[in-house]
Amino acid sequence: MKNSKLILTAIGVIAAFAVGLLVGRGGGSTTERDHAHESQSAETKFWTCSMHPNIQLEDSKAKCPICHMDLIPVKDDVGDDGGPRDLSLSASAQKLAGVQTTPVERKFVDAAIRLVGKIDYDETRRGHITARVPGRLERLYVDYAGVAVKEGDHMVRLYSPELLEAQQTLIQALETAERLKNSESDLARQRAGATVESSREKLRLWGLDKEQIARIESNEKPEEHLTINAATGGIVVDKNAVEGMYVQTGTRIYTIADLSRVWVKLDAYESDLAWLHYGQTVEFETEAYPGETFDGKIAFIDPALNPRTRTVKVRVNVENEDGRLKPEMFVRAVVHSRVASGGKVMDPGLAGKWISPMHPEIVKDKPGDCDICGMALVKAEELGYVSADAGKDVAPLVIPVSAPLLTGKRAVVYVEKAPGLFEGREIGLGRRAGDFYLVKKGLKEGDRVVTKGAFKIDSAIQIQARPSMMNPGEGHGAPGHHHHGHGYDGHAETATAPPVKVSRIQTPGAFQKQLSAVYAEYLKLGKGLSSDDPATAKSAAGAFVAELARVEMALLKGDAHMAWMERLNPLKKAGQAAADAKEVDATRKAFETVSNEMIMAVQQFGITGETKANVFHCPMAFGNKGASWLQATDELENPYFGAKMYRCGTLKETLPGKGGDAQ
Repeated sequence: MKNSKLILTAIGVIAAFAVGLLVGRGGGSTTERDHAHESQSAETKFWTCSMHPNIQLEDSKAKCPICHMDLIPVKDDVGDDGGPRDLSLSASAQKLAGVQTTPVERKFVDAAIRLVGKIDYDETRRGHITARVPGRLERLYVDYAGVAVKEGDHMVRLYSPELLEAQQTLIQALETAERLKNSESDLARQRAGATVESSREKLRLWGLDKEQIARIESNEKPEEHLTINAATGGIVVDKNAVEGMYVQTGTRIYTIADLSRVWVKLDAYESDLAWLHYGQTVEFETEAYPGETFDGKIAFIDPALNPRTRTVKVRVNVENEDGRLKPEMFVRAVVHSRVASGGKVMDPGLAGKWISPMHPEIVKDKPGDCDICGMALVKAEELGYVSADAGKDVAPLVIPVSAPLLTGKRAVVYVEKAPGLFEGREIGLGRRAGDFYLVKKGLKEGDRVVTKGAFKIDSAIQIQARPSMMNPGEGHGAPGHHHHGHGYDGHAETATAPPVKVSRIQTPGAFQKQLSAVYAEYLKLGKGLSSDDPATAKSAAGAFVAELARVEMALLKGDAHMAWMERLNPLKKAGQAAADAKEVDATRKAFETVSNEMIMAVQQFGITGETKANVFHCPMAFGNKGASWLQATDELENPYFGAKMYRCGTLKETLPGKGGDAQ
């Protein structure tokens, strides 16, 4: 009931505007408007629907065959406003349509890129304790993984016959050198000294430190066991051996990781890459510490794309002195990117600076070397940042997202050429940045574009059978088919039936649970489209395909197995097409196929839990062809039009879930 009231209210506003425009050009009296529908004057060309201007009928008493609204007249004298895309509106007509304009301007706008990922070890701070000499592990001082150790802590006691022999060699070499220290032969003394040094070096290379070697020399007695100490501090993340085990040279005993700095690995979709640059600050939150924000610097963007998920790995270096961030924690991150013309990033803090190409936290005012790795610093401009002396022209030309009317690959805005005179103009749009679109061509700074009421202006131009958003051609009448009389000819291209009704199949609960996970990602895809958020939609489409791959077909037998085989391939292809789409309209087209298959899948197999599966249908989608979709909510959110016609559509039915009948 609430949806119906909203739809009727929207229809009433547009209808009132159309009547006010067509009857008296916005200045007619109330009496004239009340009688406009009662009699067809000699000046009336045809009767049309304010919501569906492709409907053109000769009978004034007919109803719109799509929405069943009363029709309004189109007069012969309507449309003489100058150019074919021009429309004049009086002050009262502009007020009725709620027209608002905003100047086109050059300014830096921010885009918030949202990413997900998880924490991982810093690979540069991860090491191993290995056996440098064959032997038997007599004692492991660290009994389990997770123990924190410091550099120099004793870790292993090793018994090695080879080590005993090497110690004996050192002791004998020392005795020989002592006997020959007063020898008259310089060569004998030099050889004895060289033998001592080589024996010491051998023990050092086998892992003995200076204190251990000195103790062996002073005691003049070999030590039966070798103590291996930690070469670095950190957390023992792996214990790879057990006491009593005989090891060879190179056998891994422990793995130690220094967690004072960690990596955050994020997944970025193709559409996000233009906003991401080396050295940018990334803010993120974890489930463990809700409400607390951490930050780091982008240190690496993978040069290769993952062909399965269509994502690129982005690595962030994060300081973790208190050790609260743990590897494998999931994170939700955001990058605030301020983009300039030409795709460069505007960051006042890095303008004119020098950055380490390996460690983005090293930033200096002058050229030099990295304090960590010693590599030469590079200019920030070489990494895609705007230079410090860039002028005003580097700021991009932008318009609010509410200004353009989008259809296919075209974008149309209405520009106020003079007070009350509006011109439709096709423009080239760049990326969306928050509440703004970057403009590539078609507008200049200072132009005033309509940001509210543009769709009503476009509808009025469509009614006049002139070039508009939906009808880019000229001189060919209104878009769609002309219908005469009371009927509607029902051509296949102007109407479509909902997905085929299929019978319920007995399905295991485990399979229904997996299908429910697929349905959850499908709902996110639809939400992204209805919210005009292509990035979220593409992300959800990728997750939808990934979740679809986890469904275990082996859970189904007989007819159920064959039915799922029929659904699976179209779902995979359409889901991947939605994830790969470069334009939002292509995503919406793929979403139609996904929706049709999901509706039949839910009908056949059912889903678990309390999540609803409401089937909605919009008769105006894809040029009045019509399309259906599923929602878990009762409040209609049209994914095929988004903000342009957010509440267009009707609830057809609610599919049963795990059991019960449809409502």
